[in-house]
Amino acid sequence: MKTRKIVVLDAASLGDDLDLTLFEAFGDLTVYRETDSANAADHLRDADIAILNKVRLTAEILAAVPSLRLICEAATGYDNIDIPYCRAHGVAVCNVVGYSTQCVAQLTVSMALSLVTRLREFGDYVRSGAYTASGIPNRLTPVFHEIAGKTWGIIGYGNIGKQVAKVADALGCRVIVNRRNPMASSERECVTLDDICRRSDILSIHTPLNESTRNLLDREHIAMLRKDAIVINVARGAVTDEHALAEALEQGNLGGIGVDVYTQEPFSVDHPFNRIKNFPNVLLTPHMAWGGYETRVRLMSEMVENIRSFLGNIPRNRVDLL
Repeated sequence: MKTRKIVVLDAASLGDDLDLTLFEAFGDLTVYRETDSANAADHLRDADIAILNKVRLTAEILAAVPSLRLICEAATGYDNIDIPYCRAHGVAVCNVVGYSTQCVAQLTVSMALSLVTRLREFGDYVRSGAYTASGIPNRLTPVFHEIAGKTWGIIGYGNIGKQVAKVADALGCRVIVNRRNPMASSERECVTLDDICRRSDILSIHTPLNESTRNLLDREHIAMLRKDAIVINVARGAVTDEHALAEALEQGNLGGIGVDVYTQEPFSVDHPFNRIKNFPNVLLTPHMAWGGYETRVRLMSEMVENIRSFLGNIPRNRVDLL
């Protein structure tokens, strides 16, 4: 009987502090630090199970690996995998839901608080030596404001959006939400995309990327935002018009942005965010919101359970069955 072959395609994206040998319980394990479209099929040769985080598996790549039975996405989003091909050819695809809720919400709130409180500018003032040289015991410019009483708009009211809403409640914000299916209950005030753009002091995005959300926050909606509004995107880069966001910052038509995700990762030297990355009201992080240590340990455990369930013919987190 053929020994089952398991391949981890992009271990570097999972961090160097995790024990991947736990997957050896299911067969022979091969680990690649990095994989791209040019070598994906070769790395997956004769594989039964693929474990990946950011690698894009197109129909062409998948067709070259007929042995593949299961793809384990080390994330909640799975837009990097050709799901229609997998459905048509009997390849199971499992994602992991809810593992990063606390961590992504934590970065979202951290960005909002930092931008509202102008922490980058005040910190730079001290680090530069200007505070010591001033002889003045305090500095209150640039002017900053309390977050209590602000309107916090949330686009995408899933697990992460709900956790952000809880923290926003605790900070004294008024929370409004926009979601694909407006809620029938009175749990939250659910508004249109136009309304949430016009009314929000802070707007955070937590929606998955699909054809209905691609470029959701487009140039037209960015123009609706208040001039002092803060936009935080921890969802997917392509749900916003990155060029329009950069231009709004450059023209002084937006209060600030906090972004952890990009259409191209890492973004290129000619990406519009390179023009604004040093602005004091811009916080850009390298797609790290999901990756706290405890979060990644939880992710590994969930993927182990996904594999075990699949081998036991028990559907678990099967996005190809949706």
